[in-house]
Amino acid sequence: MENDKHVTGGEVAGDRHRLVVLVGSVREGRFGPVVASWIAEQAGVHGGFEVEVVDLAGFDIPLALPAASPKYAGDDYPRPAGMAALTSALERADAFVVVTPEYNHSYPASLKAAIDWHFTQWTAKPVAFVSYGGAAGGRHAVLHLENVLTELHAVTVRDGLAFPNYFTTWQNDRPTDPETPGYAKTLLDQLSWWAGALRTAREASPYPA
Repeated sequence: MENDKHVTGGEVAGDRHRLVVLVGSVREGRFGPVVASWIAEQAGVHGGFEVEVVDLAGFDIPLALPAASPKYAGDDYPRPAGMAALTSALERADAFVVVTPEYNHSYPASLKAAIDWHFTQWTAKPVAFVSYGGAAGGRHAVLHLENVLTELHAVTVRDGLAFPNYFTTWQNDRPTDPETPGYAKTLLDQLSWWAGALRTAREASPYPA
């Protein structure tokens, strides 16, 4: 995967959690990788995570789905070979940050397809959102994602980040508002808390999905 930060599988040191920062847009000229790189940097500074940036542009994600649902098929679900690394990254994650733009008051088809090809990989794990766009800053996309991921038994984190008119509020690949890192820390603090609580719960007993 181009421009991705990888971490190996296995145990995570100390109390850190495996965090996947998911770049949801595959559109030509997208701004998503810039935002993802910045939030990954903030997560590194936070210290509570092992961070992996996963860019959907690096995978073959068909829109056509098999007849069976991944909810019931488990490991035998017939995913394309080109999606194996994506599935593995989602599987080993303890938490997610979804980076998304807003297209026509919703989120990209690439992100919906990636979500729909999976089920148990999201279950009983926390998801935070970092969005960007025009005047709304991607908030309509996040509202739709919250509904979808709740259906998959994920836990959506209340405090997110939205960047309205990002084309005027970012310089040198960084947001210009000096308070933004503080907002990012709040998001990451909540995400870390949920990641620890839910990982402990998953290890104690299977989630009754």
